[in-house]
Amino acid sequence: MADKKEKTFQFVIVGGGIAGVTCVEQLSSQIPSADVALITAGPHIKAVTNYKQVSKTLEEFDVEERPSSVLEEKCPNLTVIHSAVKSLDTQSHSVATTDGHVFGYEKLCICSGGRPKLLTQENPYVLGIRDTDSAQEFQKRLSKAKTIVVVGNGGIALELVFEVEGCEVIWAVKDKAIGNTFFDPGAAQFLIPSLEANKPERAAPCKRPRYTTEEPAPGGSHTFTADRHARGRGSGPTETGSALGPDWHEGIVLRGAEQVSRRVSVEYQCEVERILTSEELLSSPQQTLRPENGGSWPVYIQLTNGKTFGCDFVVSATGVVPNTEPFLHGNKFVLADDGGLQVDDHMMTSEPDVYAAGDVCTACWEHSPLWQQMRLWTQARQMGWYAGRCMAAHVLSEPIELDFCFELFSHITKFFNYKVVLLGKFNGQGLEPDYELLVRCTKGQEYVKVVLSGGRMVGAVLIGETDLEETFENLILNQMDLTPYGEELLNPNIDIEDYFD
Repeated sequence: MADKKEKTFQFVIVGGGIAGVTCVEQLSSQIPSADVALITAGPHIKAVTNYKQVSKTLEEFDVEERPSSVLEEKCPNLTVIHSAVKSLDTQSHSVATTDGHVFGYEKLCICSGGRPKLLTQENPYVLGIRDTDSAQEFQKRLSKAKTIVVVGNGGIALELVFEVEGCEVIWAVKDKAIGNTFFDPGAAQFLIPSLEANKPERAAPCKRPRYTTEEPAPGGSHTFTADRHARGRGSGPTETGSALGPDWHEGIVLRGAEQVSRRVSVEYQCEVERILTSEELLSSPQQTLRPENGGSWPVYIQLTNGKTFGCDFVVSATGVVPNTEPFLHGNKFVLADDGGLQVDDHMMTSEPDVYAAGDVCTACWEHSPLWQQMRLWTQARQMGWYAGRCMAAHVLSEPIELDFCFELFSHITKFFNYKVVLLGKFNGQGLEPDYELLVRCTKGQEYVKVVLSGGRMVGAVLIGETDLEETFENLILNQMDLTPYGEELLNPNIDIEDYFD
């Protein structure tokens, strides 16, 4: 491949998502004269806009899809190559694209993101939502749908079931509570009323840090209806673009064919047994396959709890896997257990001069006790920014230390129209059994959970407008002994911000 190189760039970045674009911007900032190439399959790139540093580690930003020409204007020495990568030869330092070109590099950063873990690859009635094209296809199909099944319990699933209107949603989750990636059962119970139209009355916050939840029985279900008057009930990718932004559903109409506002039925502690066509259902000898919702449907989904549902289509929202193809063939990359490219504390892979950032990589350095990798937008931006800094530092022979953003896990997002802040070991990850929880809940207003280990705060979940994120971030970073304060830490009558100022 080496003798076919059309041009050799100092830096080549693969992927037009947040990690790749941020890496390009950082390289252009650090070394303005550098010859940089961005290889991206789609005509658009993902740009960070309205960036705001909320605190030491917390950041907020929007993600906008923009023409790649906007990035080229911002970075004069950038060349954008609109093609997918066919292969990589790390020995000859060259990348081949699917349109027949070969480019050399001095340093390469792989920011190819993740691809959806689809329930099945070839079923036309199973849709994964990952990029702009698949989101538009979902919107188109939804406009004619009366019932859909959503499988999964992560961010995309949480957003979908809340945003979709005019269509019955059957939500299959493998856990005992919704949003298991982000929340404990208490927080899930706090969010559940948002699936109903009538907002609950605000109650006075309970001072005692107690929270009780009613768990459904294994295989049990709950139904939440937003429109109590009109309960309508219905009679894989080879090339994906960059992942959607955190507010991907804003600005597009997610409405089905029915007149109901929202009707969500949650099936807990179950997974997909089989996906069947109407012909396969009719020819099945099993009496258990009679659908719960009757009628004739294009596709049927059989769950492990024994229930079968007919629907117009199935949304597979079961997460992503690192998109390492087609970089592996002929190379000697070391992969992590989750399939990501292993990177060290300078974002370098096991192959010389090859870096990686974002969903495609797995951070394999010794983590801070308060940080963990989650394939989220904030970490894609942070990793892309830090990878660009590391690549520039190595070229300029400058020392570089692990960035402070990897000291404490922090993430701001929005679920069910509530602001959500996650800090540190927010679900007690890796702490069992040596940790305790303090919880304060005001129904319909806020949910505050603090994770303590050895009397020191190590994590927190803040739902609603609590204004506690900066105070709690400082308490986690300072590792102050909070034993003397006990339950008073969450006393709503004490202004904790002034207390620890």
